[in-house]
Parts: sequence; C-alpha cells; structure tokens
Amino acid sequence: MNLTSDLVALKERLEEIARGYGLDFFETFFELVDYDEMNEIASYGGFPTRYPHWRFGMHYEELDKGYSYGLQKIYELVINNDPCYAYLMGCNAPVDQKMVIAHVLGHSDFFKNNLWFSKTNRKMVDQMANHGVRIRKHIEKVGLEEVEGFVDVCLSLENLVDAHSPFITRRSPSRTEEEVEDEARRIEVPRIRSKEYMERYINPPEYLEQVKKKLLEEARRRKRTFPENPERDVLQFLLEHAPLEKWERDVLSIVRDEAYYFGPQAMTKIMNEGWATYWHSKILTERCLADTELIDYADHHSATLGTQPGRVNPYKLGVELFRDIEDRWNRGRFGREFDACDDLETRRNWDRQLNQGRAKLFEVRKVMNDLTFLDTFLTEEFCERHKLFVYQWNPRTNRHEIASRDFRQIKEGLLRSLTNLGHPAIAVLDANHKNRGELYLTHSWDGQDLKYDEATETLKNLFRIWQRPVHLETKEEGRGKLISYDGDKIGSQEILPSA
Repeated sequence: MNLTSDLVALKERLEEIARGYGLDFFETFFELVDYDEMNEIASYGGFPTRYPHWRFGMHYEELDKGYSYGLQKIYELVINNDPCYAYLMGCNAPVDQKMVIAHVLGHSDFFKNNLWFSKTNRKMVDQMANHGVRIRKHIEKVGLEEVEGFVDVCLSLENLVDAHSPFITRRSPSRTEEEVEDEARRIEVPRIRSKEYMERYINPPEYLEQVKKKLLEEARRRKRTFPENPERDVLQFLLEHAPLEKWERDVLSIVRDEAYYFGPQAMTKIMNEGWATYWHSKILTERCLADTELIDYADHHSATLGTQPGRVNPYKLGVELFRDIEDRWNRGRFGREFDACDDLETRRNWDRQLNQGRAKLFEVRKVMNDLTFLDTFLTEEFCERHKLFVYQWNPRTNRHEIASRDFRQIKEGLLRSLTNLGHPAIAVLDANHKNRGELYLTHSWDGQDLKYDEATETLKNLFRIWQRPVHLETKEEGRGKLISYDGDKIGSQEILPSA
C-alpha cells in the first residue's frame, strides 16, 4: 500500500465511521496509481495481471482515448477478493478520495455479505495470475495465433453457463438401465380418494396400469437420451464430452471459471452500485464532508447519478430504490393494510413510525440479486416519481422517444433485461441428434427473438469445439425455427408444431 500519510489517516477514519453504521467489509488495501496505470488495470477487469489477449489491449486503447479527450474518468476500481484490493487515482482531489474510499467500503461490504457472492473464489487475484501462467505456457508450446484464436472462440461462448448452478444441484447421478426401471416401477401413481366400494370406478386398475407404463417408457426414453436432462451449463458439457486437446480443455476451463467468478457481479450490478452509492453519500454528508467540499462533492455525485433516455444508470436506480425501501419501512408503507388503501391523501401521509428501514436494507443486501430486488420493490409510485418510461428508438427523428408509460411494461422490460444476466437461456438437449453425434440445443424463448447474426456466429464457434454439426431450436415471432451449421453453411428451417 503506497498511500500518503493523509490518505492512510482518511482511510482509517472512514473505516471507523462505516463500521459504526453497521458495515462489515473485508480488510481493504488501496493502491495509489496514475491515470495510465488505472486504465491498464481497468482494461484487465480490475486485476493487476491477466492472460495475454488482444481484447485487453483494445479496451485499454478505448479507456485511454476516453480519458485523453475528457469523455470519461475512472474514479475507483475494486476487486471481490479477501483481502479486498482497490485503486485510487493520484490526481483526484481530496473530496474525490473521500467519496471513492467510502464507495469502495460499500462494495467490500456487499461482496462479503451478499448471498450471490458467497460461492465465488475469494483468492481470485492469485487465480487470475495462475490463469495467465497456464495460457502463456500453452502459447509457448502451441503458438500465439492458435491459442489466441481458440480463446476468441471460448470467450464468444462464455455466457453459456448456468448462473444458478453454484446453488442448485441440477444433475442426477448416472444410473444403469436396471436402476431406471426399478425406480419407475416403484413410482406410485396418484390416486383420487374414494370410498372403498367406489375405488374400482374412481381409480380403474386398467387406467393406473396404463399410466405406470407411460412413466416407465418415459424413464427409458430419458436414459436413452444423451444427456438425460437438458444441460444448462453448456461449457461444462463441452468440457466433459467435446473432442478437445488437453490445452484446449484447459483454456475452456479457464474461461468458464472466470465466467462464474464475474457472474454475481452481473447479477447484482444495480444493487451493488446502489449500495455503495447509498453509503458514500450517507457517510460523507453526515460525518465526513467539510463545508468547503460541498459544491465539488455535489457536482461529482450528481454526475455519477446522471441518466439518459433509453439507458438504465445502475447507480441512480439502485440508490433511489434503497432510499425508497428505507423510507417505506420507516413509515410502515408496506403490507396488506397499506396495499388495500386506495385513498391517495391517506397513502401520501401514511406513517406508522416503525423505523425498520435500516434493518430492512441490510436484509435486502444479504439475500437478493437485481432480478428479485426490482421484482419485489419496484412499485408504480416509484416509477411515477422517478419518471421511468419505456423508450424506443425513432429512426425518423434519430433519437429515443417515450413509447409507453404503463407500469407493467416498464417493469416487464427491466426484468426481462436482467433474466439470465440479460443473455438468451440456452441448453444442450441432445448430443447425439439423429444418432449422428450432432449437437442439438434449445433456446428458452421468452417473447424476445434471438439476434440471427449473433446466433449463427455462436453456432460456428460451437462447431469449432464440438467438431460435428450443431443445431439450435428457437422461435421467431412465436413460430418454431431451427438454425443449423454443418461446418460449411448455415441452414434455417421452420419447425411445425406437433399435432
């Protein structure tokens, strides 16, 4: 830690204040860097070292030009690790350093206590360095172009993971044919309760036997299918079954590990930034801001919360929702009685003086992600107060315009954008399609069509790994569609509904 004595004293003071508010964070180390070092670290996703790849250099160039032209400035970087590492820009004004340190402590508290981060690797700084060493060794043996090209393929598929798999056991242990049949035979067919003399008529033996045969046949069919059940962690399935060379399997496992590490950050972006913003605002305005710093703080804080039509600012939406929750639980504006009240004046002045807001905030921070956060607490009154609308791009006027003020559409759009981290939900349905070793995937269509060009590029990269034709079942405007790639050309055909 290369902080000046003033910054060390400021850090210790802010940590003491934060703990006084109830925050519980990892031990946090700050590093003082210049703008070029900050851009370099940011291009690596906040880590001091990563594996070599052209995308990091491209990201660095983008950040460097943005800073040089005054279009953007990185105030803070913080890593989910134990201990927690963060970076401060040496050229920041003292009020900015106060805001950044308090903001980082909020993030560190969130990383440590939020359920969705509980399964992440808390020594990822070391693991990232290890990934870099492994890929550099592969480059020495195989060659830069070969390894970097395969990394490109893997990165294009990094969203084909199951974000909930660290918390849910979806796979069943492999079973023999005999075990499957024994289990099916032991299944009791549900019966309708009846008097004994009516049993034969209410639960006919012939019908019960027919249902049991169907269950047995279904169990046999699943056993013959490979995999038995749809595999949502596509990368894991490829690691286990694709014909990969040893170095390719290692590279794919690295990309998959990093995808799972960064997954909770994508799942909690609104909450995480809102939580950190809530606390840096409270700590500075209540305990740590000098009178002479007020104008500069307000200027920089308001810039962080600025919004644009058609785009969600996670800092703004997150902090305002946390403040709304605190206010509602302090005043008792929740529950059956409040929801049933239809008098606007009564609702506006509702105050049961419960003062449960702070406790509720810590409860929400502990168990929720963005999807459950918005689904539970985004209300119609909140949307009206903060002027949330559904925007649509108008090519005629060349700008975003309000398409709807309907609360249900606003909430539905936000929740859809957060479901499965905003990515299409894809699963392996059959790895021996038509008994030819072809890979058949299915898309859980939610009313939003796939982008055809991106879907076809994904199939080409899956073919590179599977080395056999790949098919993707989806829908387009509600009609079934099958997109295929055989290593030579893309094919597309309509899937007719089964009779």
